[in-house]
Amino acid sequence: MTKRTHKTVEQAEQEGKYIRKVRSFVKREGRLTKGQARALDDHWQTMGLDHENGMIDPATLFAKAQPLVLEIGFGMGTSLVEMAKNGDHENYIGVEVHRPGVGACIALAQESGVENLKVYQHDAIEVLADCIPDGSLAKVQLFFPDPWHKKKHHKRRIVQPEFVETIRQKLQIGGVFHMATDWENYAECMLEDMNSAPGFVNLSESDDYVPRPDSRPLTKFEQRGHRLGHGVWDLQFKRID
Repeated sequence: MTKRTHKTVEQAEQEGKYIRKVRSFVKREGRLTKGQARALDDHWQTMGLDHENGMIDPATLFAKAQPLVLEIGFGMGTSLVEMAKNGDHENYIGVEVHRPGVGACIALAQESGVENLKVYQHDAIEVLADCIPDGSLAKVQLFFPDPWHKKKHHKRRIVQPEFVETIRQKLQIGGVFHMATDWENYAECMLEDMNSAPGFVNLSESDDYVPRPDSRPLTKFEQRGHRLGHGVWDLQFKRID
């Protein structure tokens, strides 16, 4: 019998096949507010991107062809919309699996008059594999991913050597992978994985962490952490090969 292969996970699941998947998120259900639901209904056609449509063409996706920034896991979208509004010389794609966050992000973008932002509601690992062309990104942003703080769960962290290599492939030469976390152990693991990854150079002058760049907004959560004496670690690595 010839072994059947499937183009996408969705196709496999539709045919009753179980596919074991590495996820970039923890599944949490949330109820949509009326505003979030309305934003999704009214603006998905112009702001939404669908995983099943496959590879994008960055040159034609936005009104202006500009450097493309991808953010993985944007939460409720507050910081992402602020970055897109302030960075009108760049185009932004956000990836978030939780529908209320996607709805909130679209609503805020519309309220703010942001036109250089589009979003996926899907798992980032699959979006990277199936939708983002190699060498197309000027920057990848990963801010405050799930730390999986228990040692036995560290293997579930998204920043692993295989993921780092995927990011390298999607970045253009000179593109930057920017990470931030408020868990020191995760920061140390990120630094170790990035230092051992081929094709990157650390942008830190001290070969570890960088000061928070002005381009990354200071979140309310982060401000509260500073008041309580909690640290935040930013890492920036540039693709050189």
